[in-house]
Amino acid sequence: MSLPTHLALRLLVVAVLCLAGALAWAAWEAHASLRWEAAMSADRIAAQLARQPGLGSAGPAAMPASAPQAAPAIVTLLPGICADIHLGVELPRRYCGDWDGFDAAPAWFRGALIWEAAAAPTIRPIVYRDRTIGSVTAWPDPMASAVRLWRRTRLAGGLALGLAAATVLLNWIAVTRLVAPAGRIVQGLENLDAAGTRPPLPRFAATEFDRIARACNALADRLAHTEADRASLMQRLVTVQEEERQALARDLHDAFGQCLAAVGARAAAIELAAPPECEDLREDAQGIEAVIVTMRESLRGALARLELPDLAEAGLEEALRSLVVDWRGQLRSGPALHLDVTGDLTDMPENVAASLYRIAQELLTNALRHGRPSRVFLRLDRSEAGQRTVTLTLDDDGGGDVSQAASHTGRGIVGIRARLAALGGSFSLTGTGTGLRACASVPTVV
Repeated sequence: MSLPTHLALRLLVVAVLCLAGALAWAAWEAHASLRWEAAMSADRIAAQLARQPGLGSAGPAAMPASAPQAAPAIVTLLPGICADIHLGVELPRRYCGDWDGFDAAPAWFRGALIWEAAAAPTIRPIVYRDRTIGSVTAWPDPMASAVRLWRRTRLAGGLALGLAAATVLLNWIAVTRLVAPAGRIVQGLENLDAAGTRPPLPRFAATEFDRIARACNALADRLAHTEADRASLMQRLVTVQEEERQALARDLHDAFGQCLAAVGARAAAIELAAPPECEDLREDAQGIEAVIVTMRESLRGALARLELPDLAEAGLEEALRSLVVDWRGQLRSGPALHLDVTGDLTDMPENVAASLYRIAQELLTNALRHGRPSRVFLRLDRSEAGQRTVTLTLDDDGGGDVSQAASHTGRGIVGIRARLAALGGSFSLTGTGTGLRACASVPTVV
């Protein structure tokens, strides 16, 4: 739920409570006004009759108590107030003040005025020369009382409802305009991890939002510096790793290769010098030579994985073709390997070419050693527009699960992502239904 909606609902609840309070106040005030008018009418009639007690028998003929009649001119009753006059032994005379009677309260409203009907009437004694000669009983007429309460309640309710609606609407508009910067701030935070230049957030009129915007801009600057430092560090780590591989390849070739050559020469010398009757010694020497041959093959494969081709001389395309040929020689009757290269690769940066070669090595190793494909397609494409992005894609039909392949630390995915992160590239691994598709993209023009 948005903040304007949340505040509007709260304001609506407050408005409903205010409306209920206004209605209750209007009803109570109307009820109090009617009781006051009944008491005032009773006081006036009692005062008139106390000064002129003969009025009690000078008016119209006595009428039943249930049939009200208009008050004589000399008896003042407020509109909507009824009164019974008791004088001596005379029958009570009932009078009601005139009210327009043109308006009427709804039936449900009149039914809700139980408390009004149960209210006690106002009784005032008639005292003439310190002697009580009768009494006046006054009360609001039920119909007039209901109309009076309905008018007051309707007026107060209408005003309160209009004010509540105007308050909610105006507050909605004000809050919507007030929190509008929050959307831009959230969008700026969501774009913190986006590639490329991030435009800073503008200044805002509200002090709180302006402070948040300045903090977000400072955070974006720190993140940009951190990203630059991390990319530089990753590039340095990749360079150091490549240097260590080259040094390890030289050490293996120089030291381990010479040792194997020396051991092979000794085994051949033993085989030639063994007397005819020492056939077991000759067989042991031949076994050593066979082991040396196997070790030389393993060393050759390790050197092929560790050593980096001369990409400046041969180029990335030729290096990839040699890599595919080597794999074909190792697999012999294995899956079919296809290489497709498009685009101009002549001016590609050396570090990008080296990383793409290593990534191709890792992807081919993963596809051929950890799966059972019948064919593998390796494609290299360089676009001619924009950043001239180079895209290396490997498709295989060896099955495999994307989640397992992505989380398997031994499949080199972590190393591939590290290399691409150092170059500002990206990596994706998706399923094709029959196998996996790995795609590495690197921009070559900044």
